Amino acid sequence: MSQARPFRFSLQSFNTDSPQNWRTLIARTETLGYSTFFLADHVLSPGPALDATFHPPQMLAAMPAIAMALEQTTTLRVGCRVFCNDYRHPVMLAKEAATLDYLSGGRLEFGLGAGWIRNEYEAVGLPFDDFPVRFERFAESVHAYKAFMSGEPLALRGDNVNWNGFHGLPAPAQTPYPPLMIGGGSRRILEFAGAEADIVSLNFNNRAGMLGPDGMRSGLAAATAEKIDWIRHGAGARFADIELEIGAYNTIVTDQAQATAAAIGEALGMSAEDILAHPHCLIGSVDFICDELQRRRETYGISYISVMDDGENNMVEAFAPVVARLAGK
Repeated sequence: MSQARPFRFSLQSFNTDSPQNWRTLIARTETLGYSTFFLADHVLSPGPALDATFHPPQMLAAMPAIAMALEQTTTLRVGCRVFCNDYRHPVMLAKEAATLDYLSGGRLEFGLGAGWIRNEYEAVGLPFDDFPVRFERFAESVHAYKAFMSGEPLALRGDNVNWNGFHGLPAPAQTPYPPLMIGGGSRRILEFAGAEADIVSLNFNNRAGMLGPDGMRSGLAAATAEKIDWIRHGAGARFADIELEIGAYNTIVTDQAQATAAAIGEALGMSAEDILAHPHCLIGSVDFICDELQRRRETYGISYISVMDDGENNMVEAFAPVVARLAGK
């Protein structure tokens, strides 16, 4: 393996109990050395539609929240992990992304996915097409995003994107475009991400349209290694240029790692050892987590780690000692 990429860390926010606390969270994310502040892109608030998915509710709309976070900070990168392709017209999303990058001086990270929560689509009246249809729409949007960011005259004719007779403006501050993150867990998405993305976000295979044991099993160590092989296959010679990112959805800084992992594993039908080595989990002391992240970087090449703030777990502070020790190294 080539020389390891330096570690980067992001905080992903879902909820807040007040505007002031949200602004404080962003300020602490920047001060404590995190690379990036991420929003998610979901519509649903608590209720029957969301309850069945076991997904955390999304309070803030991603695009205005990203704009406000960029305005509040000076060095922090900000983005969405990841925008759902079907929730906006792709030309408006591309123009808004270019505008955010232009006005922030080049601090946007742009993530895009094909969408996966059926209940959310149905709750807001969007058709949830079969994956091949959603994937083709998404793939066209990826190519259109790159074309828009080029600033060249646009003449795109496809099944889903038809843009003609104008230039992509404003020109983003980053060239050729704000780094493109593509996230997913299926072979088709990850091979495509290998061919097209700057950052590939390893995720569960969310074919069930909900969070649960099926998704967790699809993120186990052996499955993650297979996913990276899919990325490598899609990337070919450009694999070394790709940054691998992963969401550590179960991050618990604790001196009771074995008991904590055993309790989580019991609920999911997995062993404590599976949970402790699970690439989407970080459970243990600061020393253990730092050692484990370095082991995973050596094993998988994953250097970009996202931890989740749900508005109550104070993750920005709990995980800060790990960021202080490893960020940029």
